[in-house]
Amino acid sequence: MRKGNIPLLGGLLGMAVGMATSPPPLQTVGRVDLNRYIGKWYEIARYPNRFERNCDRDVTAEYSIRTDGKIRVLNSCVTTAGKHKKADGTAVIVDKKTNAKLKVTFFWPFYGKYWIIDLGNDYEYAAVGEPSRGYLWILSRSPALPDATYQKILSRLSEQGYRPSKLVRSRQTAAAPQ
Repeated sequence: MRKGNIPLLGGLLGMAVGMATSPPPLQTVGRVDLNRYIGKWYEIARYPNRFERNCDRDVTAEYSIRTDGKIRVLNSCVTTAGKHKKADGTAVIVDKKTNAKLKVTFFWPFYGKYWIIDLGNDYEYAAVGEPSRGYLWILSRSPALPDATYQKILSRLSEQGYRPSKLVRSRQTAAAPQ
């Protein structure tokens, strides 16, 4: 082998290794009935992120359909200082065929991808992520989720290329703030 081919071979091997370790394309659920999805959700776990940095407990998200067809997103939590924190945003459906891909803004014109990647048959839980896998939330209709259900969700998230070890469990008190 000539010396000039070694860098080329090294580059090709590096590309092959990079391709082998990259996760598969993120898959959403097949269909979301928005009328069943709207309402209040309790955050069970999340990847750490800057905008929830001080959220200590009672983290919720409440969705409602606006008169213009967009979705109101009201996130709330109790901070480490014991104060109630709220963020009001708007979501729009990106994939109208499935309703599983949305984009959300809390500070226009900046939008984040909000993809529903796991959903209970009775809409009792949901997992929300985005294609780069930098964000992840596990949500439930109640403040607690059975451990067996949580473990099954974690398994499916692993198959999607997420790292469950990065999740931070949320604390919910018996009566989360309204």
